[in-house]
Amino acid sequence: MSDAKTLYDEDFFAWTKHQAKALRAAARSGTNQPIDWENLAEEVEDLGKSVRREMGSEIRRIIQHLLKLQYSPSADPRRGWFESITGARSEIEDILEQNPSLRRELDQHIAKQTARAIDLAIFDLERYGEIDRSTRRTLQSTSYSREQILGNWFPPEPKQPAPRAR
Repeated sequence: MSDAKTLYDEDFFAWTKHQAKALRAAARSGTNQPIDWENLAEEVEDLGKSVRREMGSEIRRIIQHLLKLQYSPSADPRRGWFESITGARSEIEDILEQNPSLRRELDQHIAKQTARAIDLAIFDLERYGEIDRSTRRTLQSTSYSREQILGNWFPPEPKQPAPRAR
């Protein structure tokens, strides 16, 4: 049991998978305890899945705001996007410190969340008339590396259109 306790402290996500498996094995071995083994195992598993969902959500938020930083010409909400990205990166660091086994799923989450984040960024930018068709196509083919998403990287400021002559 001390190994399970250590796993709980060092990698909660892995612990939930291990415990769900142990509960299902206990159910198969037969017991006279009135325990709903299968649903109990599913609930424990769901605890781990919620951590996984949280990580995916933070990755999606980072990508969405990186895209808006890169493609929006607006000056006003930029600070909030920077702060949101920084906060989400910090949350992911915490998640991975407590659940290191999720590290091997990062690339999968990035691939999955990139498409969703692109859709969200396009929706936001179109709503405010901030992108044209050409920019939309470019945005749709944008991807970021793991290092860009989780590191200290930010996209360069978008080129501002030259002021119109009067």
